[in-house]
Amino acid sequence: MAELVCAIGVPHTPAFPRIVARDGPECSTARLYRAVREQLEAVQPDVIVIYDSDHLNTFFLQNLPTFAIGVAPQTEGPNDDNTGLPRVPVPSHEPLAQHLLTSSVNAGFDFSLSQHYSIDHSIMVPLHFVTPKLNVPVVPIFINGIVPPLPGAKRCFSLGEAIVEAIAKWPAGLRVAAIASGSFSLEVAGPMMEPGQNSGVPDLAWSHRVVKLLEAGKIDDLLQETTMEQLYRAGNVAGEILNWVAILGMVGKRKPSFIENHDDYGHAFGVWRWD
Repeated sequence: MAELVCAIGVPHTPAFPRIVARDGPECSTARLYRAVREQLEAVQPDVIVIYDSDHLNTFFLQNLPTFAIGVAPQTEGPNDDNTGLPRVPVPSHEPLAQHLLTSSVNAGFDFSLSQHYSIDHSIMVPLHFVTPKLNVPVVPIFINGIVPPLPGAKRCFSLGEAIVEAIAKWPAGLRVAAIASGSFSLEVAGPMMEPGQNSGVPDLAWSHRVVKLLEAGKIDDLLQETTMEQLYRAGNVAGEILNWVAILGMVGKRKPSFIENHDDYGHAFGVWRWD
C-alpha cells in the first residue's frame, strides 16, 4: 500500500526565483529551500500531494471552490507572469488523484473536480526549488485561503486526515510526500501594507506564535487559535496557513524535524520526517 514518507511546509513568494538568482546560493531564501529540498530528496518520493491556495489564476470568483483537486495526467505553469519562470509541463498522477477525490467525497468532503487546469506561482515556486527537475508527479489539492468565507482550521485538519487515510488505502506501493504552500501573515495589495510597498507582514507575532506551536506539537492550540478574526488581522492572504493545517492532519501531533522562521516575509520553512 502507499505510505506518507514526509511532509514539508514552504512559502511561495513569486519574487524568490529572481531574489535567489540575484543574491546567490547562500542567501537565506536559498539556504532554507535547500535544507527542505535535501530532506525531500532523502525520502525519494514517488509522488507529491501539494496543498495550495490559488491566487485567482486557476479559479476565479464566478467558479471558486472551497476544496478542489486536479485530476489529469499532467498540468502546466506558472499561469501568471510574476516569477520570471518559464511556463513548463508538470507531470501529475491521475490515478492517485482520482482515488483521493473518490475517497474524500466518500468521507464527506464536497470536492470540486478540475480535469483541465494550470497552476500559478504558489505551486511553481516551491517546485522550482524543491524538485527543480520537475520529475516527481504532483497531485494538487486547492484550499480557498484567499476569498472569504474560508473553511475552518478544524475542517482543513480533518481534510488532511481523510487524505492520509485514502493514501493508506491505495493498493500499490507508493511513497508519498506532502507539501503545504503558503505564508502565515501576509498582506498583498491591501490597506495593511507600509506606504510604497506592494506587500507587507501585518502580524509578525502571529507568525512566530504559529512556529512555536508547531515546534511544540501543540496542534490543538493552533487549531483553536486559527480563527477567521486572527487570519484577517494577519493579512489578506494569511488564510494560506490552512494548507499547513491540512498537512498537520496528515502527520498528526508529530513535532517537526526542522522548522525556521523567515521573518522578512511572515512565513516559515518546515519538515516532518519520522523514518
